[in-house]
Amino acid sequence: MGVWESLRSWVGSIIFFVYYAISTILFGALAPLATVLLPKACRQPVLNLHNKGLLFVFRVVCGVKVEIIGLEHINKNRPFVLVANHQSEWETYVLQVLMAPVSTVLKKELLSVPFFGWGLRMVQPIAIDRSQKTNALKQIISQGKERLEDGRSVLIFPEGTRIAPNEVEAFNKGAAMLATSANVPILPVVHNAGYVWPGKRWRKFPGSIRVVIGPIIESEGKKTSQLHDEMDAWMRTEMAKLPKGNDFLF
Repeated sequence: MGVWESLRSWVGSIIFFVYYAISTILFGALAPLATVLLPKACRQPVLNLHNKGLLFVFRVVCGVKVEIIGLEHINKNRPFVLVANHQSEWETYVLQVLMAPVSTVLKKELLSVPFFGWGLRMVQPIAIDRSQKTNALKQIISQGKERLEDGRSVLIFPEGTRIAPNEVEAFNKGAAMLATSANVPILPVVHNAGYVWPGKRWRKFPGSIRVVIGPIIESEGKKTSQLHDEMDAWMRTEMAKLPKGNDFLF
């Protein structure tokens, strides 16, 4: 990374951090009121104003381009189980915007974060205790089916936590179990956002993000293991094709 890119990284990260903090506090403070006053169908569009603002400012001030491949595979006429690799916070925002309405499976501690957690509650997340794996899986299945029957897709990160771009973690079978139980398809997504918005770091980097949305993987007539293997194979293959590092960006 050259001097200009390094300077833009630091300046852009500071500006974005300030915007992120202010906008999250404002939307978080209004979220409880919006939850009470607005019907369920209107809550996600309101929260997505916040998400779209973050994504826009991130692109502009941090110098990031986004390429999305496979938008034609999104069918909003039927709910699905959405699965994606997890490298940063960026994908949690962009998938909420692209796939709405969607409920995200997340750790319950996030709902206790002031302002941020208040906003999350607006979109009916499935908040689990990751230390209780058996109960967590039952909760994903039961609440996931409720969300799907209500017309909301369910977002699951099968790695379970954020993973650095060059690391590999096994995908759990929760998404396939929910899809087969609810008889809905899986929509797989892969991306390389971790190179420009690293997980657990405040500094952002200029560059490009590539998102690949796969074709729907039907669950009808399939066992959980078969569906999981199809999902796993597609995601691993496409992740291997994604550009790696920042050298390709300039």
